[in-house]
This record gives sequence, structure tokens and C-alpha cells, in this order.
Amino acid sequence: MPIGYYEFTVTPADDGITLKSFLRRICGLSARSMKVIRYGGGSISRDDTELRAHDILHSGDSIKVRLPQEEQSDIMPIEGTLDILFEDNRLLIVNKPPHMPVHPTKIHQLDTLANIVMFEQERRGERYPFRALNRLDKDTSGIVILAKDRIAYNMVFSTIQKTYVAVCEGIITEGGTIDLPIGAAPDSKIQRCVRKDGAKAITHYEPLQIFDRHTLCKVWLETGRTHQIRCHMSAIGYPLAGDDLYGGSVDLFQRQALHCRSVTFPHPITKDQIELTAPFPADFSILFKSTSP
Repeated sequence: MPIGYYEFTVTPADDGITLKSFLRRICGLSARSMKVIRYGGGSISRDDTELRAHDILHSGDSIKVRLPQEEQSDIMPIEGTLDILFEDNRLLIVNKPPHMPVHPTKIHQLDTLANIVMFEQERRGERYPFRALNRLDKDTSGIVILAKDRIAYNMVFSTIQKTYVAVCEGIITEGGTIDLPIGAAPDSKIQRCVRKDGAKAITHYEPLQIFDRHTLCKVWLETGRTHQIRCHMSAIGYPLAGDDLYGGSVDLFQRQALHCRSVTFPHPITKDQIELTAPFPADFSILFKSTSP
């Protein structure tokens, strides 16, 4: 189906419920979103008949949703290279290189992932806003998931399981869990720190390979706080290599050695399990050679 078109079949379990309840459960559409669709140029229909929020649905009904054309993001298209790991009419999943912001900022207007995605859209004659389901710091590499419409975003956002790899300074022989609250560091707009009045943050880690002075760790999160992995690993005495903001050395690495390695989630329409792995960036390989066991 084209971008922005969906077709759902009502199952016996949903027989007799309202359209509003059905769409909220199946794809996260709110009553307000339904109004936006109906009055913004889209449509929600059954057998070519427009439906209202309180209309009753029956088992076997085919519900067709056509989203209105969204305004394209106000982001300058800039030619560049996309390392595409997966793409269809719902999602675009890419492997972001290090040193590239995901979104434009005051000091990064033309060198972001968003700029390149917008250029690729224009080249293909497509049109959808830049809508990232996960965000990575500028110097963190790895997988970024983009949704091509609001429904895809709603259906995928809470189902994603992400795994990171990090090169930590020091020798870590056993895995563990870090359960320490994180908040803004005093006198800094960027840095975070462990503090009693911070937001709850839970990080799990497991050593994968030990080098002379570093450990390659698998890391996964229960929460998603700013700089969570960087802050937590530093707090227990194992800062990320290259992460001088949190006590790491830049002798061997010129950025925090953090990479979003894999993602797993069910496809919003087919429900097939999507499992993707992003290869290590080139600078990780250099670090491995520099710290070979």
C-alpha cells in the first residue's frame, strides 16, 4: 500500500465495539487524530462509506484509513549517503555514522541525518515528515528508526527493543544492573549525573570481550534518559572510551565508543518480527586493533 494508507480487518474479538475504540487499540489513534483525518483531507471508511467515531463495527469489516497529506518537514535537503538496513512504505531504518546529528540544531543545520533523508525523499518523489522513533547523540553511531506516517509511529514506538555495544575503560568480568537516578549536572546544560532527586534510570550490561585495558559490553535499557549509558557506566567506574565528558580518555578514541547495535520489533502491519543488526563502524575496528588481547 502507498504511504499513509492502511486496511484493518475487524476480528470476532472486536465485534460490536466502536470505531474509536477499535482504532485506539489497533493503531493508537486518538479521537482527536480521527477528527484530523476526517476534516484534514483523509478518510476512514467501511465499504466505501465514511465512518464516524461512534459507529459500531462487526467481525469481518474491512476498515480503510487514508491519512491526510502531511506538511513536509522544514529541513533543507542535502545530498549524502544513507546506509539503509530496512525500508518499506511504513518505515525507514538506517545505520547512522558517528559525528552526525539526527536532527538539525542551531549549530548543525546542514549536516544531519534529517537533511540526507529529505534529499532522498525529493529524489524519489516521496513526501513525509522526518519522524524518528529513537534518537542517538551526535557522536553515537548505529540504528535509527524512522516512521513514514503517524500510524506507523504509534504502532512501533513502544515495541522496540534496542541493544547497544560500548567499549568501556577498565576490566569488567561480570554483568550487572545499574539502578541509579539521573538528573542534570550542576552548572551544565549538557552533562547528566547521578543524583537522588533525578529520574529513575535502569541500565543492564554484560561483558562480551575483554582487552588489555578495555571491555566491550552489551548494554540494554529499561528507561531512556539523556546520556543514560554514558552517565551510568561512568558512575560505576567504567566510563566509555573517548567520552571525555564523563571521564573517558580520548587517547585511542575520538568520540564516546557507543553504538546502537541491534533492534527487534514486530512489523506494524505484517506482525513479522524485524531483527536488524548494524555493523561496527570503522573506528571501532581501529580500537579493537589498538587494544587487541
